[in-house]
Amino acid sequence: MARAAKSWKQIQGKRNKRKQPERSPLKDNPLNNPGESLAQNIENYFYDQVLVWCLSAAFVLIYIVLEWYYYLTNTPRQPLLLSIMSIPFIGYCSWRVWRGRRQVKRMRLGLDGEKAVGQYLERLRTDGYQVFHDIAGQSFNLDHVIIGPGGIFTIETKTYSKPKRGNPRINFDGQTLTIGSYPPDRDPVTQAKAQAHWLKELLKESTGQTYNAKPVIVFPGWFVEPLSAQQQEKLWILNPKALPAFLKHTPVQLSSEQIHLAAYHLSRHCRTS
Repeated sequence: MARAAKSWKQIQGKRNKRKQPERSPLKDNPLNNPGESLAQNIENYFYDQVLVWCLSAAFVLIYIVLEWYYYLTNTPRQPLLLSIMSIPFIGYCSWRVWRGRRQVKRMRLGLDGEKAVGQYLERLRTDGYQVFHDIAGQSFNLDHVIIGPGGIFTIETKTYSKPKRGNPRINFDGQTLTIGSYPPDRDPVTQAKAQAHWLKELLKESTGQTYNAKPVIVFPGWFVEPLSAQQQEKLWILNPKALPAFLKHTPVQLSSEQIHLAAYHLSRHCRTS
């Protein structure tokens, strides 16, 4: 999914060799989705009560097979050789575990960001907007789409951790987007524009009508420097809390019939993809 949860250290890369403490940009944890507690319990139960015992049984089985091999072939034990051969493997496993833990941490941060933004967008239903989440595209996904009086908006969520000190900001000069003082490793502006174009083509093909889709990039927990009026015509880059105000000042673009038609065809795509 077009989902990027990058750490502050990863953004800085080699430019900053000094490790900085990090904090999540989200002040509060997102609300639970339906059945989320049960899903978490299932996952915990699998890892704690199933997987650990499978690995234990596999270890004992391997040990028994080796013991029978030594017994039947009268092979002398060679613990030193086995230990030397195991060191690279154990080192590699340790590195994979360390890297996996970091990746899971970034993925969880991205998940929390998408959930928080998604739950915030649900409030827009009272303003006449249809809200969709996690829409599958061609080898990518749209985090959120809202369809309402102000038009159609594709919303890409970017959740980056922040340094514990200072007040870094998101800035876009029309060409380059920077997080703090450094650009991300992937260009979210190009990504967001491509997603909006894809949705526009999808609705044109399914409805026979031409809908404009505006790309929006939101950064939960970050202060985003305001864009110029000319830049805002092409896309919005903002904190998700500012989105209702932007929508409120957007002229009416779609009628009720157009909203329902676009929402119906997008929902059909979501159910069949």
